[in-house]
Amino acid sequence: MTPDLDRDPSQDGVLRTPPEDAWALDRAEPSAALAPFLVWHWAVTWDLRDREPHHQVTLPHPSPHVVAEPDGVWLYGPQSRRFERTLEGAGRVVGTRFRPGAIRLLLGAPVSEVADARLDAAVLRGLDTATLTSASTFRELEAVLAPLLGDAPDPQAHLADRAVAILEADRSVVRVGQLAGLLGMSSRSVHRLFHEYVGLGPATVIRRYRLHDAAAAASSGGAIDWARLAADLGYADQAHLVRDFRESVGAPPGRYAAGG
Repeated sequence: MTPDLDRDPSQDGVLRTPPEDAWALDRAEPSAALAPFLVWHWAVTWDLRDREPHHQVTLPHPSPHVVAEPDGVWLYGPQSRRFERTLEGAGRVVGTRFRPGAIRLLLGAPVSEVADARLDAAVLRGLDTATLTSASTFRELEAVLAPLLGDAPDPQAHLADRAVAILEADRSVVRVGQLAGLLGMSSRSVHRLFHEYVGLGPATVIRRYRLHDAAAAASSGGAIDWARLAADLGYADQAHLVRDFRESVGAPPGRYAAGG
């Protein structure tokens, strides 16, 4: 099974959003100079005044983010689990999604060291967090990041980005050995590459993209043949898909599809 190319990639893994008139997700491509390092800039704006708080759940892409929030500027490492946050009142946050491996240059350490972490973004070399604290536009983000990222990415970071792109585009790759063959590497070398530059293991990344497809199918509103979907996504059987979905999303796929 291949991903639905018509769906908005910025929405993949964003589960059960607030009402459309109370929430917006905007994104923009980075400048050409920063495209080798960044996937996109994004901003979330919400206004839930006079409404109940909303508990937002996300299955993030396997990438680090730098995010300017009201309480500071944060580095969110790649997440192996679902990300949860309660939105209330009114607010706006602005962030940048890094390409796999690109944050390694600023971190000066294996990306696996910040997996599942929320850290003061001052841990990134040279980052002017004081200026970013007041950033509200994508241009302001770029102005701070551009001097830090150099002219070209580390070749190994580029290889890590390519590896993750393969997994995002091709759901027939369900084993690390398959990915290793496509990259012309050993499985052990692939694991080392992901440890150093991606921050999550290749099997975790494979699982994340399969779950993006499963969640998109569950949200489509149509009839779903779960056994067929499990096979298309490379699961051994429907039971494995159901268990994986429940652990990651917090509800079985059938109940989630029904709005539960």
